[in-house]
Amino acid sequence: MPPTQRPSINKRNREQAKREKQQEKAARRAERAVERKNREAAAADGEDPDLVGIVPGPQPRNDDDL
Repeated sequence: MPPTQRPSINKRNREQAKREKQQEKAARRAERAVERKNREAAAADGEDPDLVGIVPGPQPRNDDDL
């Protein structure tokens, strides 16, 4: 057995790792697209998810603020 691996084996391993990484990225992109559509659908209901539970107007005072 030669002391080092042949360049073709190294290249094949690099290309395989690159393909796997591309597949993982494509899966993450697809997942984010689904999540984005779900958020847009929730926002279409008329209520901003960032503002849920916030009461407009003066806020109650905390004794710690004095």
